[in-house]
Amino acid sequence: MSDYPSSKFERGSTIAKTGLKMGTNYAKHHLKNVLQGKKNNFREVHRKNANIMFNELAKLRGTALKMAQAMSLDTAMLPGEFAEIMTQAQYSVPPINRALVRTLIKKELGEYPENIFASFEPDAFAAASLGQVHRAELRDGRKVAVKVQYPNVRETIDSDLAMVKVIYKRLVQGKLADEYFTEVREKLMEETDYLNEGKQIRFFHDKYNQGDFVTPEWIPELSTGKVLTMTFIEGIHINEFLRRHDDQEMRNRYGQLIWDFFHAQINDTCTIHADAHPGNFLYTTDGRLGVLDFGCVKVCPADFFSRYMELFVAHFNQHENRMLQLYKELEIIDDIQDLNESELDFVNFTRRLGRLFVNPYHFDTFDFSDDRFSEEFNGYAREAVGYKEPRGSKHFIFMARGQVLKNKATCRVMFISAGGLFPSGLTC
Repeated sequence: MSDYPSSKFERGSTIAKTGLKMGTNYAKHHLKNVLQGKKNNFREVHRKNANIMFNELAKLRGTALKMAQAMSLDTAMLPGEFAEIMTQAQYSVPPINRALVRTLIKKELGEYPENIFASFEPDAFAAASLGQVHRAELRDGRKVAVKVQYPNVRETIDSDLAMVKVIYKRLVQGKLADEYFTEVREKLMEETDYLNEGKQIRFFHDKYNQGDFVTPEWIPELSTGKVLTMTFIEGIHINEFLRRHDDQEMRNRYGQLIWDFFHAQINDTCTIHADAHPGNFLYTTDGRLGVLDFGCVKVCPADFFSRYMELFVAHFNQHENRMLQLYKELEIIDDIQDLNESELDFVNFTRRLGRLFVNPYHFDTFDFSDDRFSEEFNGYAREAVGYKEPRGSKHFIFMARGQVLKNKATCRVMFISAGGLFPSGLTC
């Protein structure tokens, strides 16, 4: 098998073997505890299996590793050991070798990197699911980051999703499953088109590269569909920043900046950075929030966005009738008349979850480090697993992928009436 499995057979075999290893470990652990009369404590075997899963998916890269990245954000439904290990998928993936990088750049840009750049570091400083990033310097002196896509990533999307879809359909039912997978596939195809990402970089740079925010600038003349060149942002990842700094005031500041960044996107354009894991945020050397990776950007249709925001306000003001009508319009329920017992149960669950989401906006300042908030949110996430049928418009998929730091955020929200009620501003 090659160092980078690209065929459907190779990738399927790797996933199957990984599942077998993990299943065997759980069986051995359980049997050992039964024979020794011990109570099952799965922490050690969870950690062992999480390492196995990460190491094997890291070999596959591509869509398979994107799934691991998503898992790292899902601390509610995964054992903590899995979420902790899978965090490596955000920015610590084994890179491909130097010779292959040179070949890929030559194929895409027409010359080897040493003939294009004033300097080029052959060893990647960051590697993730779809590609890896190298430091370089342009001949005009600008420092840049050059992202090189792994071979055949785009070509393996359909085969990887097909494998996941088989597993997924064993766990859930419902008419929207295929629609959801179509949305995910479309986003993955966009994310593997680096020219598309370059345009998104330009959009966000023009809109947000000011004040407390810094985003890269696209270098289109040194970019193709599989190589992306952008200006380099100096800084450390947010997780590393949190490990180094225990000053609560500083944590609050950066939590507030992330909060403000996402609300600015909703208020201005509803063009959302939809890959919001900690690996895509930097604490910069000049004290600003650096934002990276614009491959996965969600542009909300106007009709969905207006209903989405109106539902938020209906929850905020506890307007029951309008809330139910919006559930129907957003495909969360089929009808608001004659709800059966299971549908009524789901409506009640959604109502309670919506109340939790709007709760921070009832306060001038909200403390996200309060364990009661995270415990309640995780409780709802675990409860959601019991609802096997996917519900709601496909546009919900990429609307709730933000991270919340343990911080206090200023949540002053003014509501205005203009064909609906919308949050008009957040201050810090």
